[in-house]
Amino acid sequence: MKKSIIWVIIITIAIIVNACGVFYRSVAPKQYISSFSSEEITIIMEKDSTYPLRVLSIDNKRDSSILRAQALPIFINEDDPFVSNLILRMKSTLQDSLTKGVGLAAPQVGISKNIIIVKRFDKEGEPLESYINPRILKYSKKTQPCQEGCLSIPNRRGDTKKRSYSILVEYYSTKGDRIVEMIEDYTAVIFQHEIDHLNGKLFIDYI
Repeated sequence: MKKSIIWVIIITIAIIVNACGVFYRSVAPKQYISSFSSEEITIIMEKDSTYPLRVLSIDNKRDSSILRAQALPIFINEDDPFVSNLILRMKSTLQDSLTKGVGLAAPQVGISKNIIIVKRFDKEGEPLESYINPRILKYSKKTQPCQEGCLSIPNRRGDTKKRSYSILVEYYSTKGDRIVEMIEDYTAVIFQHEIDHLNGKLFIDYI
């Protein structure tokens, strides 16, 4: 009888301890996982969000190796300070008086990750918007010629001739929401140009 009581007490204590452990794990903060290398974090965080980043040039051998590499997907965490500062600094880079671009991909500023910034000429106010892990799901058969330039290829422009007129794009917001959107006309060209950067392609490859 005494042994039975002792076992009941032991089991009860074990249940209480285990329950406490479950409760502790449920309220403990999530482990933070960064998508960026230590070198990339240094680039992103060395200045605040108002400072433009250095734009890589195809004429520089080390820069070229980054521009021609396949970028990696981002682990989305809405509390990630590196993603938020990178996006703001990429926007500052596009707004800088020395660049005046309409789109920018993270590899162009030395961050080999899947983030792009696009000026939305198809929206009121032509806002600069960010897109994480974007990819093109479908291309229209209808094409459009377009004079293109690139911040990473100074003083050169060319007609890519066969960019799709419309594309179906999948991307993620900074909160991790998956969005699928049809993009048309000149804005579709910008998306194609910037997503090419994520795959190590440049507009000069088409001309």
